[in-house]
Amino acid sequence: MKLQAKLLSAALFIGGLPVAHATDFEDYGRVVRVTPQVERYNQPREECRTEYVQVQQPQQRSAGGSIIGGIAGAVLGSNIGSGNGRTAATAAGAIAGAIAGDRIGNQNAAPGGVQEQAVRQCRMVDSWESRTNGYEVVYDYRGRNYTSIMSYDPGERVRLRVSVEPMSR
Repeated sequence: MKLQAKLLSAALFIGGLPVAHATDFEDYGRVVRVTPQVERYNQPREECRTEYVQVQQPQQRSAGGSIIGGIAGAVLGSNIGSGNGRTAATAAGAIAGAIAGDRIGNQNAAPGGVQEQAVRQCRMVDSWESRTNGYEVVYDYRGRNYTSIMSYDPGERVRLRVSVEPMSR
C-alpha cells in the first residue's frame, strides 16, 4: 500500500512537470537472494621442519708417531750404505719409519663416533584462501525480479533510484 501511494504521488508529481524532464525518486525493493561472490587465490608459503640425522665423525689421529718414526727411520737408514746409496737409504728409512710410526701411534686411537646433527629442511606449499569481492543481489520491485552486483550485502531491502521519463513517440 505504501509503495502504491508513493508511486501515485510520483505520477501526479511527474504529470505536473514539463514533458522534456525526467524525474528520479527513491524507493525500496525486497531482497530475494544474496549470493557472495567468492574468489579463491593461492598465497604460497614456506614450510620448514628440523630433522636430526646421524653424522659419522672422523677418527682422531695423531701425527706424533709418524714424526718420531720418520726421524728414527732416517737415522737407521743413514747408517746403511755410502754415497748416493746412503741418501737413498736415509729417504727410504724415513718413509718406512713414518708409516710404521703412524700405525703404532694410532693403533689405539678412538674410532670416530656418531653425532646427531640438526638439519633444517624447507619447501614451498600452496596455501589457498578465499575472499568475498562482491554480492549478487536479486531483488523484487513491483512484481519483477532484478539482479545487481553490489559491493555490500544490503540486508532485507535495497534502496533504489527510480527514474521516470515519458516515452517518445
